Amino acid sequence: MRPMQERVYDKRGEQYLLIKSPPASGKSRALMFVALDKLYRQDLKQAIIVVPEKSIGGSFMDEPLSKFGFWADWTVRPQWNLCNAPGPDEERVDPSKIKAVGQFLASYDKVLVCTHATFRFAVEQLGVEAFDNRLIAVDEFHHVSASADNRLGSQLADFIKRNKAHIVAMTGSYFRGDAVPVLMPEDEAKFETVTYTYYEQLNGYEHLRSLNIGYFFYTGRYLDAIEAVLDPAKKTIVHIPSVNARESTKDKIKEVEEIMEYLGEWQGADPKTGFHRVKLADGRVIKIADLVDDSDHARRGKVLASLKDPAHRNDRDHVDIIIALGMAKEGFDWIWCEHALTVGYRSSLTEIVQIIGRATRDAPDKESASFTNLIAEPDATEGAVVDAINDTLKAIAASLLMEQVLAPRFNFTPKSAGKLENFDYGPGGYKEGERNFGVNAATGQIHFEINGLAEPKSPDAVRICREDLNEVITEFVQDKSSLERGLFDEEIVPQELTQLKMGKIVRDRYPDLSAEDHEAVRQHAIAALNITQQAKKLASGGGAATGSGNEERANLSLIEGVRKLSMDVRDLDIDLIDSINPFESAYSILAKSMNEGMLKQVHASITAKRTTISPEEAKELAGRAVRFKKERGRLPSIISADAWEKRLAEGAAAFVRYKDEGRYD
Repeated sequence: MRPMQERVYDKRGEQYLLIKSPPASGKSRALMFVALDKLYRQDLKQAIIVVPEKSIGGSFMDEPLSKFGFWADWTVRPQWNLCNAPGPDEERVDPSKIKAVGQFLASYDKVLVCTHATFRFAVEQLGVEAFDNRLIAVDEFHHVSASADNRLGSQLADFIKRNKAHIVAMTGSYFRGDAVPVLMPEDEAKFETVTYTYYEQLNGYEHLRSLNIGYFFYTGRYLDAIEAVLDPAKKTIVHIPSVNARESTKDKIKEVEEIMEYLGEWQGADPKTGFHRVKLADGRVIKIADLVDDSDHARRGKVLASLKDPAHRNDRDHVDIIIALGMAKEGFDWIWCEHALTVGYRSSLTEIVQIIGRATRDAPDKESASFTNLIAEPDATEGAVVDAINDTLKAIAASLLMEQVLAPRFNFTPKSAGKLENFDYGPGGYKEGERNFGVNAATGQIHFEINGLAEPKSPDAVRICREDLNEVITEFVQDKSSLERGLFDEEIVPQELTQLKMGKIVRDRYPDLSAEDHEAVRQHAIAALNITQQAKKLASGGGAATGSGNEERANLSLIEGVRKLSMDVRDLDIDLIDSINPFESAYSILAKSMNEGMLKQVHASITAKRTTISPEEAKELAGRAVRFKKERGRLPSIISADAWEKRLAEGAAAFVRYKDEGRYD
């Protein structure tokens, strides 16, 4: 087993297990190990593997695990792999598939594989009780949400309430683009979580050592700008924009043709694979798989079959470039992909992370992988400016999130709380009262001490600080008003973002926590984000790690940036961390990569939308003003030279005014 799979297998006795692990880390194989144990050693009747689309069902085909030392093989009888049944993926499931689920439940066979849609309809027809004493394994779990409109999410809540089935949930991106939680906190608390980070994955790879994230702005047509970012020497997946996107020319077939024309001279299609052959200027002929043209089902089927052909999985020269629109994302396995190039911002951060995951497979002679988001600068019309600003903000949010996902995991403790086991504190070891920086080489975790850090008290808060900080940060960087003001409002006081905005997100996300735990989670989340951003600057010599696509950085050097930060700052405390604008480094990248005149236009558009203090913000500021008085023996001053103290005084005054107006219950 890989280290991640060992970690999961150690938790095989849990009834509810949540696996958070990057694409290509071996989640499907980990599930096989756990499922076999539950079937043959924990006396569960059957295992139902649920995947979002039929193509992913191939990850759960027969595996001779005993050949590699395990005590059993993974087998799925052909009739019970419903993902291999003919017909397209669609919401309206073939009734015969639902009938097949019922037949499987009545049989003595052990494993069934089906799509999310098939499973949802089967549960609706058969009821949750039909799945008692069985394992339900949900792949790509981020498709689930706690929203009442999400049927699979509601059904899983019913399974948890009934408490007679085992559930294993697996995902490479445990967050959603719509900020709706995947599970309600009370349900999530029932799951034992196994987290395996991108940092650990890359650190454990034999070949791939760095992942570069960037965005590239262009004016005019993307087909004229793609030359700057599409390198035919790199194995690349190009995702062209939806025909409804503003970047699209509205003719997807012609777009593919133009991309191939830019690359070279078309030499015809290979009759065996369906791949286009294009002769480059240097005489080399490359092979391009077109997954956009769906007018000829036979041709497209041939291309898909060629891409999936296991005989060519380890053949680097089988194909060079894949051009896709809605395909080649989640679950698509092409280990040689070095560059994921996406035109236009996609619908969610989840989708971006899944696309990035296509490039993170380890393969010989593949030392670096890249993701580039090609984004249109706006034209002169106001509507396009608004759309472009939204796309820009989303691209920055995706970049910030991926930097956080790639960073080592932090173990924050208050100053002089003592050393942690299995951490290396350098030649002199842990030194009481001094600055300490510990690294767990096996996991890439970092022990970082912060003066004044609030510690979580309840088990839920401890779990959140240990497992869920990236989900909290995701919601924060997706908050449009926070991004806008953090990037473009020169008068913003950082604490308005780090304390007020982040504080509200934590309170809304975890309403049942105490005020003390809310503050602890807030502090841990903002510390993780800001320390990553500051360490990124140090790791790249003060510059930006992410940008126009020309700057590359080995993400593994980030740990050195954190080390430098711990040594450079004499007394790192939570007040100092709260005084850092989390988006300042992102703005410096934006200033380098966007046209100066357009940047000023965006700046003006955002700053024109400044708002006064809301009643909710006033209440939060007043509470912090009371804390200020307790700590310093005086109220914050409205004429203070310190911007945050002045803001506290303004908030307290607004709170009194709103209270007199009867704005609070």
